[in-house]
Amino acid sequence: MAISQAQPLLILLLLPLFFSSALCTTSFHYCDKRLDPVKVKGVEITPDPVVSGDAATFKISGSTGEDISGGEVVIKVSYFGIPVHTETHDLCDETACPIAPGSFVLSHSQTLPSITPPGTYTLKMTINDKNGGRLTCISFKFSIKLGSAVFAS
Repeated sequence: MAISQAQPLLILLLLPLFFSSALCTTSFHYCDKRLDPVKVKGVEITPDPVVSGDAATFKISGSTGEDISGGEVVIKVSYFGIPVHTETHDLCDETACPIAPGSFVLSHSQTLPSITPPGTYTLKMTINDKNGGRLTCISFKFSIKLGSAVFAS
């Protein structure tokens, strides 16, 4: 069976559609112009959008020039500018400690309640060292859509 010249071209054009979700990162910005020791390289949310009632994973890739032996991750979520949720986690529960100079990934998974309203949320994440000193602070938006469990009778 012969493959026409158009088929390989079509495959090359369609291939990015199959892998686009794996390559997407969420845009973020730093909380201020402060030069923090941890530099964030990217934010990845899966699934995107987040589905209420299902597990979601937030991965933050970053780098540091110093050893980090521990600390905390403070997450504040707002909906239409109104604070709706705050939680604090041990940094070493979210990534392997101690963190050596170089690249690392912080990963947090959570199942949102099925009654979580759909829409766009803003998440502010601050990482502090074990003495309370700020290592970084970023903010990004993410979307939540209703899960199928909400529609079940």
